[in-house]
Amino acid sequence: MIDKKLFYLSVALMLTSVVASYTLTVYTTLYFKYDQFHFFLRQLLYALVAILLMWYLSRLDPYKWSTKIGLGVFFSFFFLMFAMNFFPPSMVVTVGGAKRWIKMPLFSLAPVEFFKIGFVFFLAWSFSRKFRPNQPKNLYYEIKLIAPYVFLFVIASIFIAIFQNDIGQVMVLGLTLAFMLVFAGRSFKLFLILISLAATLFVIFVSISEHRIARIKMWWASAQNLILSYLPGWMAQELKIDDAKESYQIMNSLNAIHNGGILGQGLGNGELKLGFLSEIHTDFVLSGLAEEIGFFGILLLMGVYIMLLHRLFKIANHAQDRVAYLFSIGIAILIGFSLLINSYGITSIIPIKGIAVPMLSYGGSSMIANGLALGMVLMLSKKGDR
Repeated sequence: MIDKKLFYLSVALMLTSVVASYTLTVYTTLYFKYDQFHFFLRQLLYALVAILLMWYLSRLDPYKWSTKIGLGVFFSFFFLMFAMNFFPPSMVVTVGGAKRWIKMPLFSLAPVEFFKIGFVFFLAWSFSRKFRPNQPKNLYYEIKLIAPYVFLFVIASIFIAIFQNDIGQVMVLGLTLAFMLVFAGRSFKLFLILISLAATLFVIFVSISEHRIARIKMWWASAQNLILSYLPGWMAQELKIDDAKESYQIMNSLNAIHNGGILGQGLGNGELKLGFLSEIHTDFVLSGLAEEIGFFGILLLMGVYIMLLHRLFKIANHAQDRVAYLFSIGIAILIGFSLLINSYGITSIIPIKGIAVPMLSYGGSSMIANGLALGMVLMLSKKGDR
């Protein structure tokens, strides 16, 4: 039997996204002279496709289809991430010189969103075949064992961070790889080494981009007063930056959260969405909803996410198949860290990374990719039924 609670929780989040795509896009539709239902109808279509995809995948035979679909997604979108750099301008959407989306009839396809799902499945499939409980925990042996996965991650990181200028997705993939290795039985020392490697790559990718350095400085300008207040005076003076400009987006994001208060301004009554906070229906959807539904509304929303993650871990705990176990955990990690990175970014705890809120931010690729991921979890959860 499939986990119906996981299905219903996912549907609830997707339908919430449809409502948010209507209430938060008043200014955007007027500015671009769109119909008032432009974003609402598109997100409704994306949500219906994702829901139907979840339902369809959950009914398939996991023994016959799971590996074909999972590895097919991994290899096809890995190739597509590379190939799209050579597509003509008419076929891709370019932002800041980086080609991130492929133009489709009804939406723009972001290959990285689907690659993440394929990457998690490939890791689950490969770990279940390569790792055994009785293998030695010698660090040198473990490093040799995981070297091909690290190499694959570095290649994917170059495609995403340099060619697509998207360092946030690299962070999510790196954390997912490190935590999946722990759940697959590798040592904690290896986990620390991988986290250190991911941090090193992060510093390298930031240091070679003036745009990322400027974004770090803007974040520090917003956060430095609070952080430096806990440090000794001489140290605070050395670290203080006087000429850095605070991020306009983060200031308005914090204002939106503050305006929401405990109960919110009411659905549709937010003010910061009226031209002050751009991309409010995508990367800053939680800020916009916080202003309209308030602290208790966001608390309820986070409760739904916690229950969804609990269902994923529960499926993994009950799985009699190792691929199902690792894939369910991997998807939980992917969703959990995406949510945390976005939440921490919009509240200025960390620099904003442009990570979509799973099943909540506007966008067809993210919505359908999450439907694919959860549908595969539901399909794999049946493996113990035979």
